[in-house]
Amino acid sequence: MDRRDTLKLLMAGALSPAVPRPVDRPDQEARHLGRWHDWPDVRWVGPDYWGNRLQDWEVRGGVLVCRTLAPNRTLHCLTHRAGGLPYRTDLVLDASALRAGGRDARAGVRVGSRGRFPDFRSAAVHGRGEDAGVDGEGRLVCGDLRGAERIDLAKPIRLQLNVEAEGAGARLTLHAFLPAAGAQPVSTLEHRIADRADTLGTLALHVHSAEALGGAEVRFDAWSLYGPGILSDPEAAFGPIVFAQYTLHRNVLKLTAQLAPIEAIDGLAPVLQVRTPEGTWTEMARAPLDPLARTARFRVEHWDGTRAVPYRVRVRVPLRSGPVDFVYEGTVAAEPDGSTPLKAAVFSCNADHGFPDAEVVRHVSRHRPDLALFLGDQFYESSGGFGIQTDSVPEATLDMLHKWFMFGWSYRELFRHVPAAFIPDDHDVYHGNVWGEGGKVAPTDHGWGAEAQDQGGYKMPAAWLNAVQRAQTSHLPDPVDPVPVDQGIGVYFTSWTYGGISFAILEDRKFKSAPANVLPAQARVWNGWIQNPDFDVREHRDLPDATLLGTRQMHFLRQWAADWSGGAQIKVVLSQTNFAAVHTIPADALTGEVIPSLPVPRSGEYVDGDKPAVDMDSNGWPQDRRDEVLRVLRTCSAFHIAGDQHLATMVHHGVDEFRDAAWSFTGPALNNIWPRRWWPPRPMAHSSIPGQPPYTGDFLDGFGNRITVYAAANPHDTGLEPRILRDRATGYGIITFDPTARTIRIECWPRQSDPAAGDAGQYRGWPMVVGADAGDGRVPALRVPLRITGLAAPVLQVRDAGDELVYSRRVEGSEPAAPLFSGGRHQIRVGDPDRGLWQERTVDAEDLGGGPLSFDFEPDGRDA
Repeated sequence: MDRRDTLKLLMAGALSPAVPRPVDRPDQEARHLGRWHDWPDVRWVGPDYWGNRLQDWEVRGGVLVCRTLAPNRTLHCLTHRAGGLPYRTDLVLDASALRAGGRDARAGVRVGSRGRFPDFRSAAVHGRGEDAGVDGEGRLVCGDLRGAERIDLAKPIRLQLNVEAEGAGARLTLHAFLPAAGAQPVSTLEHRIADRADTLGTLALHVHSAEALGGAEVRFDAWSLYGPGILSDPEAAFGPIVFAQYTLHRNVLKLTAQLAPIEAIDGLAPVLQVRTPEGTWTEMARAPLDPLARTARFRVEHWDGTRAVPYRVRVRVPLRSGPVDFVYEGTVAAEPDGSTPLKAAVFSCNADHGFPDAEVVRHVSRHRPDLALFLGDQFYESSGGFGIQTDSVPEATLDMLHKWFMFGWSYRELFRHVPAAFIPDDHDVYHGNVWGEGGKVAPTDHGWGAEAQDQGGYKMPAAWLNAVQRAQTSHLPDPVDPVPVDQGIGVYFTSWTYGGISFAILEDRKFKSAPANVLPAQARVWNGWIQNPDFDVREHRDLPDATLLGTRQMHFLRQWAADWSGGAQIKVVLSQTNFAAVHTIPADALTGEVIPSLPVPRSGEYVDGDKPAVDMDSNGWPQDRRDEVLRVLRTCSAFHIAGDQHLATMVHHGVDEFRDAAWSFTGPALNNIWPRRWWPPRPMAHSSIPGQPPYTGDFLDGFGNRITVYAAANPHDTGLEPRILRDRATGYGIITFDPTARTIRIECWPRQSDPAAGDAGQYRGWPMVVGADAGDGRVPALRVPLRITGLAAPVLQVRDAGDELVYSRRVEGSEPAAPLFSGGRHQIRVGDPDRGLWQERTVDAEDLGGGPLSFDFEPDGRDA
């Protein structure tokens, strides 16, 4: 009898011991049956399971296949867990491939799996428990025990594990059957556990080999869990629609649904539906399933944003027993009208130390944000615990999706009912640092790390990079300049106007020059750090061949700064990292590699002996291009929000003088693998902030850029566990934009702080409130009085004699003043961009006199 014949008998019920049914008592009914026989061939195993790794498990011919014989591969049941004793688990498997791994290979079941946190998701990803099964010699193994008898691995094996209470502990009894040989076990092994709690938790199938064995597969024909100790949790199912994110921009809804890898199933047609006021569901759009990114991308024009609308994404999957509808539900929120405050939650840098991050979701939800901003490193190469797979685009994409699914599993409740923006950063594309140089190839012939990165470009193939971008950014408003860069890599930089706030979404990495390619060779650049201690980068401020945002993005940024249409009231820039290097390293260090190993100071302790970092992974380099960007941002008084830094800071930038340009908030890391810090030598401060620590004040960063630091959430010893979360200054930001008061309130929260306890729980220096017009700190040479009638909150634009935009901003009141920063002729323009109403006046700063300049419009807004 071969494996296929065994499976047929199992499904027919002929081999009753393998199919759960009442055994000893009526309450010992089957609680869970693996239903792989019902699924077509697919690189996924259904919504009841989580596989580690995603790409290692599939359904083939109605059988579950572990495609990889390698260390610690597991498949966790999500919908049923061991909550008490007794319980039993049965599995039928083809373990013949284990022979290639010998004594160091095994397959079976893992019981009592628990992770770092009391959450079934933590157990499913990071769980450890008691393993019971068969090894490559055909011997039963349970915990550290190994059976004496050898089982013939050439035949299908049925394993039955009974878990029963024994005093304060538990007894595990493992039986092995050869289904073709009758109902008597061919081998039995008992294992005693001192604490019965160690047998409670998630249950998983487990395949392990001390060394990865190419081409070896383990097949599972059936798996069942039953007994009074098994608890059912159907709401824990995950997929096949795992999450969705959307934006609403000028009455265009774009929604991307992320699906599991079920694209091989014929006839799938994901549908976006909305619920009408009468309670019925109506179809709004259909979308094909992307075969690589596994996304369904919906677009609906002429969306009515005045009311909240429940939505659902539905996909009908043709299972062998009949079609089944799977749905994912959320809400397209009503767009605020621009007269009320808009609250944004800000996140970045999400390693998996705190997965599944339930405390973050719980605490952020208390703020009731109107939108979510995820500004990079949504996952890391280490997320999930297996590193990365890069050997082919299909497998590498599944590897990426495994990490991306973990991100969504943590945070989808934060963007299920509100719009969200995502910007991928370097780790999202498997880089430690990335200088994209317009999409060129980063050769990996001589190494994967800094050797490749320093050459500029991208290490991963273009098809894979585009899949990452489709997964994370395809729901953003349409790119303003969609022409791909080199290799056909797509772009997504764009503007997003929502609730009166105009966002510019940048790609800081994609066009940036690699430092090693533009700095003199004597700098000896390694991974963006200068290795020659005698090389002073401040003497190389102007590098004509260096690029930061690139020509196309700079053109977009200038257009966006001047454009206040769509009801825009406040301007905000979103980017991957800050326009300065606001961190320090020990004075004798040449790179930031020492950062994770540095001791954590006590609360209130000042760390001496640091120097400003010369880290060219920041946007503080190249300096002249950094200044160019900030000069554009101050023309519209844009507020800047960034990720990447792993250190929350509040900075007022300077270009020609301190504090003459944009304000920046860089949020803390959600999970911090690189705990940067800001401990400048105390004599460096030109002037400190009254009442604040000596690390605040006016400074020059490592590149000589002017920065005024108002707050920095330095890591410190909290005395709380786990230290890797609590001592590394992790958390999130909450920013409230108030168009009416023209203020921006910035909050910075440790992830463990409950905001219900009040602002005292925030990091020191927060909350802060800055004016919406404070992003232009230039001192006027004079002010031109204006009188404006017939328009409420008009836009004021001033250009100099060379037609260069001096500034463009909203003004309040009927008699504002137009500041001028230099002499000569200026064009002053007032109007309403949404109705195309403008009036212009040309003035000469040297000849101004008399009364105010008048701009008179009819009461209905028409040009008078």
